[in-house]
Amino acid sequence: MKFITSILLIALLSLAACMYLPWWSIAIVAFIVAAAIPQNPYKGFLSGFIALFFLWGVIAYVISINNDDVLAHKVSLLVLKVDSPMLLITATALIGAMVAGFAALAGSYLRENN
Repeated sequence: MKFITSILLIALLSLAACMYLPWWSIAIVAFIVAAAIPQNPYKGFLSGFIALFFLWGVIAYVISINNDDVLAHKVSLLVLKVDSPMLLITATALIGAMVAGFAALAGSYLRENN
């Protein structure tokens, strides 16, 4: 139950934080939630990773669909050298997931050492 609660808290608080703060505020949110909810480091990393992978994946997908993938086609050609908006959305979700996952891992280790 703590695992699902942690995922939901990280996702919802990250969504709220990103509306008013820079994108890297997801790391602060994941760190605080993982430090507040006692879990082993593996589950801490996984909760941050899953929460932000789905959050940023859904947000990027909705933004891309709303403009008919015009920007995603151009950016994927520029960055990935492949015309694949879904690959760009996946890469975006992975970047957010890795940042939050490692921040949550650090929070779990902090909680474990105290």
